[in-house]
Formats: sequence, structure tokens, C-alpha cells
Amino acid sequence: MTTSEYDDEKKAERLKENMARIEALTARLTNALAHREPPRPSLQAPDSDLFLHGVTAYWTEMAKNPSKALEQQLEFWGKSLKHHLEAQKVLQSGKLKAPADMTPDDRRFSNPLWKTHPYFNYIKQQYMIASGTMQDAIEGLESIDDREKRRLRYFTSQLVDMMAPTNFLATNPDALMKAVETEGESLVRGLENLVRDVEANKGELQVTLADKEAFKLGQNLATTPGKVVFRNRLFELIQFSPTTEQVHRTPLLIFPPWINKYYVMDLKPQNSLIKWIVDQGYTLFVVSWVNPDASYADTGMDDYVAEGYLEAIRVTREITGEPQVNAIGYCIAGTTLALTLALMSKRKDKSVRAATFFTTLTDFSNRGEVGVFLEDDFVDGIEAECNENGYLDSFFMSRTFSYLRSNDLIYGPAIRSYMMGEAPPAFDLLYWNGDGTNLPGKMCVEYLRGLCQQDRFASDTFRICGEDVSLSDVKHPLFAVACETDHIAAWKSSFRGIAKMGSRDKTFIRSQSGHIAGIINPPAKKKYGHHAGPEVKGTPEDWMEVAEFHEGSWWHRWEEWLRKRSGAKIPARIPGDSGYEVLADAPGTYVKSTKNDAMS
Repeated sequence: MTTSEYDDEKKAERLKENMARIEALTARLTNALAHREPPRPSLQAPDSDLFLHGVTAYWTEMAKNPSKALEQQLEFWGKSLKHHLEAQKVLQSGKLKAPADMTPDDRRFSNPLWKTHPYFNYIKQQYMIASGTMQDAIEGLESIDDREKRRLRYFTSQLVDMMAPTNFLATNPDALMKAVETEGESLVRGLENLVRDVEANKGELQVTLADKEAFKLGQNLATTPGKVVFRNRLFELIQFSPTTEQVHRTPLLIFPPWINKYYVMDLKPQNSLIKWIVDQGYTLFVVSWVNPDASYADTGMDDYVAEGYLEAIRVTREITGEPQVNAIGYCIAGTTLALTLALMSKRKDKSVRAATFFTTLTDFSNRGEVGVFLEDDFVDGIEAECNENGYLDSFFMSRTFSYLRSNDLIYGPAIRSYMMGEAPPAFDLLYWNGDGTNLPGKMCVEYLRGLCQQDRFASDTFRICGEDVSLSDVKHPLFAVACETDHIAAWKSSFRGIAKMGSRDKTFIRSQSGHIAGIINPPAKKKYGHHAGPEVKGTPEDWMEVAEFHEGSWWHRWEEWLRKRSGAKIPARIPGDSGYEVLADAPGTYVKSTKNDAMS
């Protein structure tokens, strides 16, 4: 047998094996999809009335001003035809290359073939022309209100992104080249990845963002030493072990968002905010929220404040023997911390000395990008889901936030996993991102209706634990950090809420980057800078005009502020030395609960 014949035989065997694998995988995929429970339609897309209103507005404006519509159409036809003729002319010259490409840079099209190969370049340019025309048409609508236009712009961009040629095998040069190089092996591995994800999510397609076997909590994530010193049905309280001989007298208590898990602040020692705070000489406590199931259906905002915030503050004071604590609230936990502080002011409770807010919204008059999901079409669906199951599955919140950065968190990972056949990366932040928690039904609806939609805390009063409170009731010294490119808590909206609080001692920082990277920004990396301004008043734009930019992280600026409100130094406190027994080592037990645990 010649070498060539031997190679051909090997290829034939490999093809036969791959076909058998594809057949088996296809059967598994079909079986998983057959057992899929169709999700509630109202949680999948906006009400069809949104696009109906958009189409109606377009035709109405066309009837009123036909020249404007005709101009838009002629521009689209002109660009498309011009590009077609240019591409044809180059091919007629006998050269296998693309015409001049003046489209803007887009990292989805980073492969050089998108610019040089006539087939791929033609598809790309036509896509860019069509998508630009759709966006221009929406921007030109004048007969719909700003809120509806904002939603129409967002969901149209989602459709445009979904239809990008990079998302399809036949028009993705990277995937095609990989398939040729691996003799189809990459496509088989991609199908394996697809089947794995569909089976893991009971028929739903949710791409795995990070290698789930690469990380273990307490081993290579959430490794800052500490002890669980208190537990109730809503949270575990972790007291971290000191690394300095002396600590500031006033303890620090962090409330992380209960949408995700606390260890985003303790991913690894190099970027751990928790470790850094401990190293600065503070007695640090962190709340680790439970992952609720259907038994928490009737748990509401009152319960989270009374059994969560007020109880954590009480236990922290009792363990340390101090009359006051300093508190931090991150994202939704910052919103609820503000409610708690307003309640404490009403009750003349001085247990909190000063407060810090990370990426916190309390004024929802302008909800930013996430606001497109806070209209009745989606919230009605969430309420129905909560009424039926008792909780909102973490799947829905995770998917919502992913769609705010769909190319980075949905389409890009799907291409790498399903078309390129690549294994998910060992990326700690993406691992955390996929480790979400459920939300109790009652609390979820109260938050969405009363705070997000009706904006009662900022515009009127919000009732919590028997008291009607407003933003002006928050009178504690406060330090707020918002992030420049935050898709979840827009910095301008965050500023407006802080400006309405009743405190006379306010510091506001705008960090570069987004919701996570702008906060988890260790000084040693010297990566993102920040703006620090004068007193918090006026509009966000007014504040930015006089705010000064500073290189590097805001952490030291905040610690200097905190130090002045944390008292004198005393001997370091050791977890378990106060009468509260140690229940477990950090990171505790609640943080290890998964979605499947909560559903079992």
C-alpha cells in the first residue's frame, strides 16, 4: 500500500468515525430539544406592538413626507448597487480580490479575508450597508416618543447583530478554515459543545462562557481566609481573618447584589477587593446571600431589609462590640442599602456611620440601556413567571444582562464554541458571570414595579418595613462610585440618585470601564483611571465639566475617605473570638449552591 493510499484510508476511517459521532450527537440533541419546556413568550421578546408602532410610524411619515422616505431608499439602493458594480468590475479584470472597502472597523470582521476575499467582502459590505440603513431609518422616526424609540433602536440592533454573517458557518471564514484544517473535527467538537449546553439547560440554548471544571470555590476562587460566623435563612455572614496586627475600630460590612455571588470581589488574590481591604487594616464582614427556591416565594423587600440588612448590621456590631458599622452596597444591594439607611433615619437608628455605593441606581427616571427590559411587556412576563414558580430562575437575569453585550457574551462565545469547536476558556470572571442566583418571586416583583417602573423611592416615597421613605431620608456620609461604560447602572442615573439624597457629606467618583471592571480595579494594575469632582449637585454634565481626571484606581482615594470615618486602631479581631461560634470556613455554604441545587 502506497503512502497516498494509506492516507486516503485513514481519512475515510476518520470520516466514518466523525459521521458516527455526528449521528449519536444529533440523536442526543433531538432528545434534549424534545423535552424542552417552551419558555413564556413574554420573556423572549418585546411585545409585537413595539415593532408594529415602528412600522406604522414609518409609513405615516412616508405618507406625510414621501421625499424623505424615497431619499432613504435611493441612498440604500445606490450604495448597494455601487458596491455590487465595483465588486463585479474587479472580478471582470481577472483578479480574485475585493473592491475598495471603506466600511468602519469592526472586530467581528478582523480576519483579513473580510477585506481581501471577494466573496466574504461582498457579504460583509452588503450587511454593513443594510444594517446602517435600518439604524438610520429608526433614527429618522419623529412620531414616536423617546422611550419607544430607544427600545426600537435597541431591539433592532439585536436583530441586526443576530444576522451578522459571522454567526453562520457558510459565511464565517474563521470557522470554514478551521474545519478544513482539522478535516471537520472542529465541527464535530462544536456539535459536542452545543449538545452539552442544551442538555445542561434542559433544552434551552445557553452558551457556556467558562470552563466549569477549572475553578473550585475556596481553592482557586474566593480564597481570602475567613469564617462564617452567622447564618439565617437569607444569608451567611463571613468575617475575614486579619492580616495586620491592628485594625480600625469601626468594622466594615459589604452587601453584594443577590443577583450574583459575592466572590466577584474575591476572584483571585491579585485582584481581590476583599483581600485588599483586609490588608489595609479593617475588620471586614461580607454578606453571602442564599440562592432561593420556590419556598422563598413570599419573601419580599421587607424581609431582605429586616432579616438581611438590619440583622447583618446588628450581628456585626455585636461581634465587634462597636456601636456603629460602615456599610457598602453593590448594584441592587446598594439600592436596598439606601432604603435601609432611609428607614434607619426615620427610626433614629444610628447603627451605620457612613455608607459606600458601588454602581447603584436609586433614581430610575432614566434607566439607561437596561431600561428596555423594564417595560410592562417584560415585567408582566416576569410577574407571571414568579407567580407560577415562586421565584425567577437565574437563567432569565443572566440572559438579559448578556444581551446588553450580545456580541461579547452570546454570539462571540457561540462562534468559538459551536463553529470553531473550542473549549470554554478558564476565565474566572466569566465563570462567576455564569454562576447566578434565583430571585424570590415577591421581592423581584416589588423591586421591578415599585422601584424600577414607578420610581417611588426617588419621585415620591417607597414603603419599607412599615415606613414611607424617600431618597432625602438618606442622611449618612456617603461615597459613591459609578462606571463610565456601565450597561446596567448608567453613571448619570447613579449620579442623579446620589444628588437627591439628604446627606451633606457626599463624594462621587466616575471610574473608567464598566459595571465590574470599573469596580474590581486593583491599584497595582494601573489600568483604569477615574474622575473625582467637587460637591455633588446640579446635573451629571455640570459635575463632569469640573471633575478632575486621575490616573489609576480609585481604591486608595476611597480608603483615605473611609479611614477618616473608621476610628482609631485597636488589636486585630479574630473570627470566633466574640461568642459567635464558627460555622464554616469561608467562602461558606450558601455561595456553593447552584441553580440545580435550588431546583431540587
